[in-house]
Amino acid sequence: MVAALKETLLDESRAATVIAEARDLIDAEVADKKGASGLAVKGGYATVKKVNPTIVTEALERLLPEFFVRLQPYWQDFSVAGGRFADYLVARADDVSDALLTVTDERVEASSRQAAKKVYKSMRPSAKKNVIEALPRLGDLVQKHAE
Repeated sequence: MVAALKETLLDESRAATVIAEARDLIDAEVADKKGASGLAVKGGYATVKKVNPTIVTEALERLLPEFFVRLQPYWQDFSVAGGRFADYLVARADDVSDALLTVTDERVEASSRQAAKKVYKSMRPSAKKNVIEALPRLGDLVQKHAE
């Protein structure tokens, strides 16, 4: 039986490192954005971090447990196949991105903050593309800490 990603990656001995590396992953993904939409993402991200410098870490602490639960079936299948988890995720990019975005979709839907819902809904159409682009880094991060 394959160990649960949530328990493995968020174990007391690893959680701080995994969260810090996930924050670095997000920073790198934002930095890599190009064009007008990239400028908008970079500007929005910089503004949010300026208003609340710990917001990304706090969000990761809340969201990573559920993200890892959603990744678990893929990790189990991958564990049989072997190789590089990033490649496995990229080969299933549509399904994996939908599974991960379900976490944020459900959080936003349950929120009573109308302004947050409005902002999320305006950004949601491009979210899948952004998640897909992040899968190689995410896969490498997971594999690094889960093996």
